[in-house]
Amino acid sequence: MLASSASKPFLSTASLRLLSLTRRRSLTCSANRIVAHPPDLVRWVRREGGSVHPNITISDDSELGLSVFSTGEISAGSELIELPSHLPLRWNPPASPTSDKDDSVLAQLAQQIPEELWAMRLGLRLLQERAKDDSFWWPYVGNLPETFTVPIFFSGEDIKNLQYAPLLHQVNLRCRFLFNFEKQVKTLLNDTSQKNHPFGGQDVNSASLGWAMSAVSSRAFRLHGKALPNGSHEEVPMLLPLIDMCNHSFTPNASIVQERDASSPNMSVKVVADKQIEQNTPVTLNYGRLSNDLFLLDYGFVVPSNPYDQVELRYDGTLLDAASMAAGVSSPNFSSPATWQQDILCKLNLLGDNALLKVTLGGPELIDGRLLAALRVLISSDKELVQKHSLDTLMVLGNGDPPLGSSVEVAALRTVIALSVISLEHFPTKIMQDESVLKGDVSSATQLAVQFRMQKKLMLVDVTRKLSQRVKMLSKEKSTA
Repeated sequence: MLASSASKPFLSTASLRLLSLTRRRSLTCSANRIVAHPPDLVRWVRREGGSVHPNITISDDSELGLSVFSTGEISAGSELIELPSHLPLRWNPPASPTSDKDDSVLAQLAQQIPEELWAMRLGLRLLQERAKDDSFWWPYVGNLPETFTVPIFFSGEDIKNLQYAPLLHQVNLRCRFLFNFEKQVKTLLNDTSQKNHPFGGQDVNSASLGWAMSAVSSRAFRLHGKALPNGSHEEVPMLLPLIDMCNHSFTPNASIVQERDASSPNMSVKVVADKQIEQNTPVTLNYGRLSNDLFLLDYGFVVPSNPYDQVELRYDGTLLDAASMAAGVSSPNFSSPATWQQDILCKLNLLGDNALLKVTLGGPELIDGRLLAALRVLISSDKELVQKHSLDTLMVLGNGDPPLGSSVEVAALRTVIALSVISLEHFPTKIMQDESVLKGDVSSATQLAVQFRMQKKLMLVDVTRKLSQRVKMLSKEKSTA
């Protein structure tokens, strides 16, 4: 169920302003980059043994920011960018965490970072290179943005403007982590000598840590590391100079090709044109089939009409009772299923001590498979018919005949439609109000927050429309029969 915002107040993002590293590499910059006139990144890549197609350049677009663009026509199959193995910036923990080196301090700090915030681990490495006067990666670091548009840097009001509890929860978690991690960093660095200080003695606070984590989350790629016994490969996050200026598209014109795994000294990373690229066209890559939650949280943008966007709900029998009542569905009490139905709910992991109650609406499947199966089972009174079908069959919203019959299917879909309507009602504003806000003179953060919540609502409207069409078709077929 869409809940209200978390009970604890959100941490003030005023203290997350980019005060950061102040002694050597000033954050003052122009064109939204760390330095006013950063080194030529394309020239640096070529000088260090990489290659860049002659028709590729960096362009400062008003909407896309610093992006990789074509200056002329490029044929399909062309290699656009190639980076040799020493150019990607990665996390390389020292062999001995107790060694008297500045890298060992980073290793101790990295141990305090939860796995889901892996970007902070590589972010420490990025901060280390930013602090060095003679950093090999300075031509890359100097071209990084001064600020990022991710929600941890939103004002408190714009965080509330998101109006979506699951994302608010994630933003709050990250903010709290940054403030707590700042204390851990300062405690460890206070006992570190100048010689072994990983940041050259510079102060590191929640703002600089937030900048580094955002830089990595919005720009790093997970490449193949060494092979694992199960046949897969470990994932190695890396910052790929120049390549990470390629923007996202679900229909990209280029893709990344990795030659050899990340542990090989001969590893290289290439961007190859998947189709012909016309002049003055941005080079795009597919960042993944992600929801707008992840795009905004990690990358700082929202994808309109995102086919992979979803709304999270909590599976709750009382909520289903209310939805079925609103839909005019005559069904058993969802909050009091029969014993055989409870057994199936346990197999779906929707009932029991360790049940996973988060379900979703939207995305390519429209309905979370576990939710759909549960509704079909709870609405049906035919135990034998239900047990003839596998859970996999019950979890799929196919285009063929419904597994438990049209009557059960129509009742299940009407209940989901009611759930969508209830979810819409949990947003304090309407779509028309959001559109009105976007037409006004608002900050970029406010614009992103309103775009995000509006896309959630539009997605729920789209789910309702598509399911209503299916209900109409099933009802018509039943009437004809």
